[in-house]
Order: sequence, then C-alpha cells, then structure tokens
Amino acid sequence: MHLFVVQRILGVLLMVFSLSMLPPLGISMMTGDGALVGFTDAFILTLGLGLAFWAPVRNRRQDLRVRDGFLVVVMFWGVLGLTGSLPFLFAENHDMTITDAVFESISGLTTTGATVIVGIDELPISILYYRQQLQWLGGMGIIVLAVAVLPMLGVGGMQLYRAETPGPVKDNKLTPRITETAKALWYIYLGLTLSCMLAYWLGGMKPFDAMGHAFSTVAIGGFSTHDESIGYYDSTLIEMIAVIFMLLSGANFALHFLAVRRRSLRTYFEDPEFRGYITTLAIVIIIVSAALYLMGVYGNWGESIARGLFQAVSIGTTTGFTTADYSLWPGFISILLLFSSFVGGCAGSTGGGIKVIRFMLLIKQGVREINRLIHPNAEIPIRIGAKTIPWRIVDAVWGFFALYVASFGIMYLALASTGLDLMTSFSAVAASINNLGPGLADVGAHYANINDPAKWILCFAMLLGRLEIFTLLVLLTPAFWRK
Repeated sequence: MHLFVVQRILGVLLMVFSLSMLPPLGISMMTGDGALVGFTDAFILTLGLGLAFWAPVRNRRQDLRVRDGFLVVVMFWGVLGLTGSLPFLFAENHDMTITDAVFESISGLTTTGATVIVGIDELPISILYYRQQLQWLGGMGIIVLAVAVLPMLGVGGMQLYRAETPGPVKDNKLTPRITETAKALWYIYLGLTLSCMLAYWLGGMKPFDAMGHAFSTVAIGGFSTHDESIGYYDSTLIEMIAVIFMLLSGANFALHFLAVRRRSLRTYFEDPEFRGYITTLAIVIIIVSAALYLMGVYGNWGESIARGLFQAVSIGTTTGFTTADYSLWPGFISILLLFSSFVGGCAGSTGGGIKVIRFMLLIKQGVREINRLIHPNAEIPIRIGAKTIPWRIVDAVWGFFALYVASFGIMYLALASTGLDLMTSFSAVAASINNLGPGLADVGAHYANINDPAKWILCFAMLLGRLEIFTLLVLLTPAFWRK
C-alpha cells in the first residue's frame, strides 16, 4: 500500500476543500452577519492541515492501486466531515457543540439532510449558504471532481472513481478516459443545478433561496434555508418544480449523458432500472394519496394528491424535503414512506438507499430460486432487460444486502441501548443509512434532542450509506491491511 501517496492526495484534496469556505466567507464579509471570523479561522486551519499532509510527501508520485483508492475515499470523507464542521463550531453567534457541528457537517456532505439546528430562519446568511453548499459538493462527490484533476498531480483516478461511484456496476465508463467521464458527470450535475435554480426563481423564490434549494434538490440532500422546508412557500408550482428535479436527480446520471448525446428521451424508458424506479414511485404515490384521503387526513382529493405526490417523491428519492410532517400522519402511511427510502434512487444517481437496480436483482434472484425448486436442473439466467447479469454481480448484491441488514441491525440495537425508544431508533438508523434525513417519532422534525452517543452512531450510519457499505467496511477487515 502506498501510504505516502495516499497522504499526498489527502493533503491536496483538503487544500481544495478549504477553498469551498471562501464563498461563505465573502458573503459574511459583505453582509456583516457575524460569521466572518469563524469562516476565516476554518479556512486557515483546513488549508494548513492540507499543507501539513502534502508538504512532507509532495514528491512521492506513484499510481494508486484499488486498496489505495478505498483508503483515500474513506479517509477523505472522515477528515472532511471533521474539517467541514469547523465553521459551525467557530460561529460566534451560533453556539454548537463538537458533536452537533460534526453531525451537521457529515449530514450535509453525505446529503442526508438530518439537522440538529432549531431556528434555521435565524441563522447567519453565510452559514445558510454553507450548509447548502456542503450538500451540493457532497452530491456528486468531491472525489469524482478530483478525478478530473488528479492526473495533473501525477496519480491515476480510476481507483478513486470505482471507490466513490454508487451502484453495483462501477466499471462502465461514459467516455474512454476516466477524467473525461468525471467532467461529463459534473457538466450534467452543474447543468441540472443551474436549470433548477432558474426554475425556482421563476417559480417565486428569492434568488438566494433558489440557489440554496437548487443545491440541495439536485444533490438529493434536503437541507433548506427555512425551518418549514419547501412548505414555507405554500406554492404548488414550487413543489412541482421540486418534484421534477428530485425525479431527475434520482435517476442514473449516465442516462442524462446518453439522452443529451443522443438527443432522445427514449433513452430513459429503454432503461429497465429507470422504468422500475418510476413504477415504484408511482405505486407509492397512488397508495399514499389514496390513504391520506380515505383516512381523513385531508378533506379533498386535490390536497391529498398534492401532499402525497410531494412526500412520496421526496422520501422515495431520499431527498427529505417536506411540505407536511409525515411523521404525524397515520402509522401505515409514515412507515410506507420510510420503507420506500430503502429502495432509494437509481445506481449512478445522487440518491441514497439500497438502489433500484439492487432491489430488482434481489427480486429476480428470489423468483429464480423459487423456479429452481420446481425445475432443479434448469439453467435460469437473471436478466435485466435484454442483458444477462453475471453471477459475480448477483453474488455482490447479495453480499451487499447481507452486510446492509447486519449493519442496520447492529446500529439499531446500539441506538436503542443509548435510551432512545424503538421507533425513534429504527427510523433514525433508516433515515441515516439511506441518507434520507427526516425520521419518525423524536427525529421527525430534527435530531437536536437525541443524546450525543446516538449522534455519533448516526454519523457512522450516514458515512456507511454514502459510501455504500463495502467501501467503508472493507477497511475493517484484516485482509485489507495484509501486504
């Protein structure tokens, strides 16, 4: 393992990340909101830490191996979560403990959207911007952005791309060169963000709110500049704009790339995973909307459909925006919505959850095993569309699912052992590992009232979900560290 190269890359990436503190620093300087010193100290400390990592090993230049890539990604997200908390910790007019500051930072970077802040509307404008920016940077992954520039630093990027990119199939590149692939992903990401920002502005949001909500919408994050989230605007138009861009951001970004290149919307509907994604959300929308009306939560079909549509798409894509407190709805509806976050978005999207393609493979494998009971000697391949899936991928999906369930169970028990009730513990772990944000019971509105040990457990859950289990857990195996 090339530890000196890993150290050099980590230092470079930290120095790059320190630059992300300059925009909110400038906003604070222009508005005089009282957060200038905090952002200045955070910038200097992060930049200095990056230099301290980079300077002693700046001349070490070797290609990364797969194990090096996993180590860089995990170390970077861990260190980034800590350094990203500095502006929250140093803010003079908003006291936060170390635990709360780290929780808020990791929640933003992993695009979970769980918050410990009560009174978001009263935050300094620079802190509001910084929270939204954290989610935008985390959405596509700073590592993927760095892939485009790492070759200039003398190291390869494919190992980082494979470690960072979500989904069961990671070796498919959109372009022949990995740097061009990373750039293509970011152009799409930036284009969606600008389009969403313009749509929100034309829909009635102020420019700052439009920018902030575009950041978190396209990142599938869920942070808002208001305590009432999207419900603050009480606008059907804004809600439908959010629905459209949440749906787009929950789809595989490779499909967006191909649709633009081919100039055809047929690209989406020719993809089996996208069809499964839309079908799953449509079923949840219909059930939730009907239940809201039939159970008397809302008195007419129009409001039931509007509320059901928005919450189903927001929770199902793991965005976490709200126009109503779904944790107060009848238990059947709340649990159904929470369960929909387990499916999540498509592979290669900014969404969380297990991913649609994995659920499709799990279901097909289950059906295959039932058929083998009837026809024990039959060779029954598993296909997604017209493509036969290699057994190596099917095995990996089952391995992922097994680790997911085991990790979920352990963290659920650990959270319950801190004194939280069972519903709060279950929904908090689900909302964190699926990178959803809002849970049920005591974490329906925010996470401010839960204890510190529970928050650290949930920080681990958010990182585990963002890095899709394997990337993080592989570092905990003895085989990873053997020469």
